[in-house]
Amino acid sequence: MKIEKYISALLYRYQCVTVPGFGAFLTEIRPAQLNAVSHTFYPPKKVISFNANVKNNDGLLANHIAQQEKISYEAAVSAITETVAQWKRTLSGMDVLFLKNIGQIGLNAEGSLVFTPDTPVNYLTDAFGLSAVVSPAVRREELKAVVEELEEKAPIIFTPERKRSYSYLKYAAVFALFAGAGVIAYANYYSRKIDQETLAVHNAVQSKVEQRIQQATFFIENPLPAVSLPVKQDEAALQQEEAAVAIALPYHVVAGAFKSEANAEKAAAALIAKGYKAHRLEVNKAGLYPVVYGSFATYAEAQQNANEIHQNGEIDAWILVK
Repeated sequence: MKIEKYISALLYRYQCVTVPGFGAFLTEIRPAQLNAVSHTFYPPKKVISFNANVKNNDGLLANHIAQQEKISYEAAVSAITETVAQWKRTLSGMDVLFLKNIGQIGLNAEGSLVFTPDTPVNYLTDAFGLSAVVSPAVRREELKAVVEELEEKAPIIFTPERKRSYSYLKYAAVFALFAGAGVIAYANYYSRKIDQETLAVHNAVQSKVEQRIQQATFFIENPLPAVSLPVKQDEAALQQEEAAVAIALPYHVVAGAFKSEANAEKAAAALIAKGYKAHRLEVNKAGLYPVVYGSFATYAEAQQNANEIHQNGEIDAWILVK
């Protein structure tokens, strides 16, 4: 029995749906968001997470299955137990468990469950029917140019009486234009003259300062010893420092774990050649050397990197929390 469809149905109404003996799926409401880069408005939604420590049977899932399948409560509990056993067999074989409209679950290097949400549907009933909306940016400069062009093309009609009454304004405007041009030309000439005189004074002062500096330099009796500074750091040492800093971060996107340290180094080198900031972690409790695509300070950054890697075809990447 595929119980994920019943879990999906309950997530619309409840904040916590527990699968007895396996874990609980939790929901949290995220408000509407705006992506300023793509000019996209996203409606509010429920974000799904997973807690493997909550395993007690609260009866919610079993009662729902019993009502939908028209079977007894005990038969529903038995069906859930059988499905959970099948899920655990899948995970023990290092396979990823895909739950439709919920997400995927895998094991990290320490054997803990790692959940990656994948919800194409919005479980928030208040946002039913709402979808992402793309609103193009308002290009004010272009609209302003269009308005100015329309103003230039718009016909302006004067009556003969107004032409005779205000004809002197045309000559006054021409006179003001020439007067203004003369004032501007004189101001530019005067400004250039001031700049030239200022530049000459600065050059003279600078010449005297340089002469004083040269004279002072000749009277230094006890010069300080030369100091040599390292300019270029060894590239291998730099990579080791970056790897040490990355290892200290709490979230890692894992590519695989190897029994041989040499094979782990080869895998890390191959990922670096592909453009990833890959490195090898220290050996874990199982005696394996994990190789990661990259390390991050927050879970959100690690999740975004893992999604990009999955889109590139590397579906085996998963997040390790240390």
